[in-house]
Amino acid sequence: MGYFAHETAVLDEGCKIGEGTKIWHFSHIMPNCTIGENCNIGQNVVVSPEVVLGRNVKVQNNVSIYTGVICEDDVFLGPSMVFTNVTNPRSGVNRRGQYSKTRVKKGASIGANATIVCGHDIGEYAFIGAGAVVTKNVPDYALLVGNPARQIGWMSEYGHRLNFNADGIAECPESNGKYKLINNKVEKIN
Repeated sequence: MGYFAHETAVLDEGCKIGEGTKIWHFSHIMPNCTIGENCNIGQNVVVSPEVVLGRNVKVQNNVSIYTGVICEDDVFLGPSMVFTNVTNPRSGVNRRGQYSKTRVKKGASIGANATIVCGHDIGEYAFIGAGAVVTKNVPDYALLVGNPARQIGWMSEYGHRLNFNADGIAECPESNGKYKLINNKVEKIN
């Protein structure tokens, strides 16, 4: 088998689960989804059909990942954060098959109770603060907070706020990695 699933977890036929992944209490893994290696799926999580999770994705308790969502490697989804997949839901109108796509790129973190409105991508190593409501695409390394979410800065790959000098260079205090801010975009430099 190569992965662990708690006895209360429901794993539907046709889901693919990578080696080293752990699926905890009362979670539901639906058919035709793909979960990569070494992921951690917390309690009371739903992973819907066609969802793709890369390697080392951490999904905290009470998260529903709906059809249309793709999370690349090393993504963190905080407790009770929310994805949507229909922009105009109505109980009396069936919109199955009209799901908007959302991509969460490598290394991004989404804080507890944040909401990601569908059809918007989250850039690499972006950091979405707790409770934020994302209503537009998020650049790589961006730090967003609030409702609606607004960018207030930039983050390193290690999750530290970057402070750029007059030359547009910042250094991560943990990794000592260097970053350059050019035309309102951040790039890691060696």
